[in-house]
Amino acid sequence: MSPQLLFWVPAALRFLICLIGVCVVWFFFGATAGLIVALGGMGALAFTQLHYLFRLGSWLDNPSHAKLPDGWGAWTDIFARLYRMRRDDEKNQIELAEWLARFRQAMSLLPDGVVIMDDVLFLEWCNPAAQRHLGLQLERDKGMRVTNLIRNPAFIDYIILGRYEQPLVLSVQERKLIVQIIPFENRRQILVTHDATESERIDMMRRDFIANASHELRTPLTVINGFLEIALAQPNLDAEVRTAHLKLMTEQGQRMQNLIGDMLTLTRLESVDYPLRSERVHVRPLLEGILEEAKALSAGKHQITLDADGPDLQGNVDELRSAFSNLVSNAVRYTPQDGTIKLYWERKPDGGAQFVVRDNGIGISQEHISRLTERFYRVDKSRSRETQGTGLGLAIVRHVLLRHRATLGVESVPDKGSTFTVSFPANVLIEEFVPVESA
Repeated sequence: MSPQLLFWVPAALRFLICLIGVCVVWFFFGATAGLIVALGGMGALAFTQLHYLFRLGSWLDNPSHAKLPDGWGAWTDIFARLYRMRRDDEKNQIELAEWLARFRQAMSLLPDGVVIMDDVLFLEWCNPAAQRHLGLQLERDKGMRVTNLIRNPAFIDYIILGRYEQPLVLSVQERKLIVQIIPFENRRQILVTHDATESERIDMMRRDFIANASHELRTPLTVINGFLEIALAQPNLDAEVRTAHLKLMTEQGQRMQNLIGDMLTLTRLESVDYPLRSERVHVRPLLEGILEEAKALSAGKHQITLDADGPDLQGNVDELRSAFSNLVSNAVRYTPQDGTIKLYWERKPDGGAQFVVRDNGIGISQEHISRLTERFYRVDKSRSRETQGTGLGLAIVRHVLLRHRATLGVESVPDKGSTFTVSFPANVLIEEFVPVESA
C-alpha cells in the first residue's frame, strides 16, 4: 500500500466513526445534542492536534535531551518516523566520530606534518609532526593566522605569490623542511611538511664517502702509475732503484686492498640482507690471538698485556674479531715506542661485560671524540697515512657493536693516552666459563 493510502484510509475511518456517532446522538437525542457532540469532538480533536504540535516543538528545540511522546492517530506514525530518524542520526554520528578519531589517529602517526587551514590561512587543526616541524601548539594557536605563527620571509613570499604547484624548501629550527600547500574544498587548504634533514644528511655522507674514497684511492694509484711510467721510460733502471720502486708499489697496492676490503666490510655490515649469524664466541682464545697479532704489529716496540676473566659471548666471531682487532691495532699505531697497551675482558657490576683497550699514547682532543666513528675521519691525517690506516676501522667497530647491542665509550687526554671501552649487555653473555691463567 502506498504511503498516501496508509495515511488517508485510517484518517477517513476515524472521521467516519465520529460522523456515525454524531448521527446516532442526533437520531436519539435530537439536533441540539448532535451539534454539541460534534462541536465537542472537533474541539477535542483540535486540542489533541495542538497538544502534539506543542510536544513536537518542544522536542525540536532540544532533540538530544527531550523524549519523543507517544502519538495518537496519524501522530503515531509521525513520531515513529522521527524516532527512527533520530536513532539513525545517532548511529551516523557515532560512526562519524569513530571515523574522525581514526582519521586523526592516522594523521597523528604520519611522519609528515599536516596543517588544515581555512581560506584566509587561520589554523584549524595540525598533527604532532607539524607541531614539531613548525613549532606550533594546537591548543594555543588554533584560530590564529599561520603567517603570524611561521615568521619566515620565504614562507610569506610563497603565500603571497600563491604558486603552490611547486614545493618550498625551508630551514626551520635547524631542520630542512619541504613545504607545500594543497587547496581542497572551497574554503580549506592543507599545509604539508616533510622533514628532509635526515635524507640530506645521508646524501651528504654518501657524497663525502665517494669523495673520500676517490681521494684515498687516487694517491696509491698515482704512485703506482708514476713508477710504471718510469719503468717504461727507463727500461735499463738499475736493480736497487727498481727494487725500491717495486717495494713502494707493493705497499701502495696493499693499502688499496685494505681500503677496498674495509669498504666491502662496511657495506656488508650495513646491508639488511646480511643478518647476524650468531654463535658462541670463546672470548679468551679470541683475544689471545689478537694479542699475538698486536705484538707482531708492534715488533717489540710496546709492552702489551692481556687480562681476560670474563664470560663468553653470543655473537659472530668474525665480526667481533674485526672490531676488537681494530681497537687494538689503533692503540699500537698511535702509541709511541716503549709505551704500554693493556687489554681487559671483565665483568661489569650491572651484570654485563666489557672489553677495554687502555694505552698511554698520543691521546685525542675532546673535539674529535664525537666524530671518531665517522667514515674516513682522522684526527691526524699525516700520521694515519704513515701507519697505513684506512680511516674506516672505527666505523666498522661502530656497526659491529650495533649488531651485537653493544656500545663504545672513549676517554682520552692529549699526550697522556686513551681508553676505549666496549660494553655488552647481560643478555648476550654465556655464563659457563672457566677462568684461565693469563699467559
